[in-house]
Amino acid sequence: MATFLAQKQLFSPTKPVWWAGVMLSLGIGALFYVGVYRTIEHDAEERFLYQSRNAQYNITSRINAYTDVLRATASFFDASDGVDRASFHRYVGGLNLARQFPALNNINYTRYVTDAERDAFERSAAHSGDGLALGYPDFSIRPPGRRPAYSVLTMIEPVAPFRDRIGIDIAARERAARAIAEARDTGALITSGMPIENTKDAQGWALAMRLPIYRKDMPLYDVAQRRAAYTGSVGIGFSVPRLVQAALEQMQVQDVHLMLYDDGAISGTEKTPITLLYDNQDLVHRAARPADQFTIRLPLDFNGRQWNAHFSSPKSVWYSNFDAFLPWLSMLCGFVGSLLFYLLFHTLSSSRLRAIKMAKAMTKELRDSQAKLQQSHLKLRRLAAHADQIKEQERKRIAREIHDDLGQNLLVLRIEADMLASRTRQGHPRLHARARSTLSQIDSTIKSVRHIINDLRPTVLDLGLSAAVEWQIAQFRQRSGMVCELIEHQSDISIDDRCATAFFRVLQESLSNIIQHAGASLVRVELRHTSGMLTMTISDNGVGMRDSNRNKVGSFGLVGIEERISLLGGHCAITATPNGGTTVTISVPVDYVAPPSIDDINDTARLAADATN
Repeated sequence: MATFLAQKQLFSPTKPVWWAGVMLSLGIGALFYVGVYRTIEHDAEERFLYQSRNAQYNITSRINAYTDVLRATASFFDASDGVDRASFHRYVGGLNLARQFPALNNINYTRYVTDAERDAFERSAAHSGDGLALGYPDFSIRPPGRRPAYSVLTMIEPVAPFRDRIGIDIAARERAARAIAEARDTGALITSGMPIENTKDAQGWALAMRLPIYRKDMPLYDVAQRRAAYTGSVGIGFSVPRLVQAALEQMQVQDVHLMLYDDGAISGTEKTPITLLYDNQDLVHRAARPADQFTIRLPLDFNGRQWNAHFSSPKSVWYSNFDAFLPWLSMLCGFVGSLLFYLLFHTLSSSRLRAIKMAKAMTKELRDSQAKLQQSHLKLRRLAAHADQIKEQERKRIAREIHDDLGQNLLVLRIEADMLASRTRQGHPRLHARARSTLSQIDSTIKSVRHIINDLRPTVLDLGLSAAVEWQIAQFRQRSGMVCELIEHQSDISIDDRCATAFFRVLQESLSNIIQHAGASLVRVELRHTSGMLTMTISDNGVGMRDSNRNKVGSFGLVGIEERISLLGGHCAITATPNGGTTVTISVPVDYVAPPSIDDINDTARLAADATN
């Protein structure tokens, strides 16, 4: 318990815990550092990946361009009746290989020679040189030995660097022979994946691609026809290092390590070993740890063979000078900002505690005042209910006293005056006239007394709510001349006198407001008693009522209606729209009341007879 109290005092918001703010600020600063560092690293990696994919695209584009050169050369042979070395030299010279296709080593042509044609071919080849020191030499088929067929290299451009290759049978090697046979039988471009010998480049390989050449005007629909029409093939040799370096030169960062592998044919059952075609590790600075560099492996399609380019580069070379200290700057900003926010929070917390203390005191006073106000309001409502009940009882008492005393006296006077008028009718005309005048005055006084009694409390209310409502509606029709409909769903509604008086007064007030303000021509009153709820609806088709009229100063009619029903635990709803009429709906829960006895019915009949007279 003591430890808990000590911790509570240590971390109390009333005491400035500076070390907690510093630790929190350091933690947030570290989060800022990690977040910014990872963002910078991610952006750098995205740049590396983009540049690597761009290099991949450039390598693929150059391979496609060299493939187009090969197809153009095949078309050149197909379009000519006979291609000699001079025309081939002019054609290749027009391509401007050194500038337009820098990775292309040479373009060559191999002639297909069968073993039966070999002797005649070699006799012709022995005198085929042009006599130039760097030109085409006399040659014979190499390597020696008899074979069923030969693919002899007879033309190559530029000839000077490669004149020693004239006369080589490129099909002497089994792998190359299979590739050439496949090209002959399918008519498709092929590459064996074998490196070309005597490459001039110190790194990587020089590779070749070939296309078959067929005799003109011969069908090529099946393998037999293509073999019969086959005359040789054209090929190109290109330097893989120059091809790759041309693509890498377009990267923004030159410190990129690239290893290019040949994984073998994409389709087929022959498994060939993976060959490293290019590696520029001597040209770049390699990172010490794999975690400090970006790496990606991208595939390349080299005319039916699968190449894979492995790019790697140190992460540091992809960062800008600003990226180097941006994480530290963000950490400092996070630390300072968090510390300032902590100080602000502490200040606001202290102010909040003081404000809460003041608010609690004010709330306590407010609640005490509110409780007193509610108690006073409840007392006022009870007083108003008691005053209204006393008023109704006093009205009832006065009405009965007037009915019992003054009414009986007036009735006796009328009897006496009527007897006097009867006796003086023959003998005393003048006295008879005075007696009839007195009798008329007494009748008028009786009517006034009845009117006063009905204003105080109609005696018909003792007959029940339904009878009182019917009587009030009849009086309303007679007084206003309006059409008033009464809809009763139950004729024998039995409720206590207090509730009946309240409903009757609400009806009186509503009909009085309709006469004075509504300007209506039709009024409908509906009385319903269902499921323990007594509901009365009074509606008219008058001018309606605005919201401002309900709170009009000095107007207490509607307020009195709502208060009467509220005291009974009921609900009052007053709805009105301009030019749409007004509807007053009251609902009060009532208990079951037993039907009246025979004596009550007799007393009620007597009261009704007195009211009628």
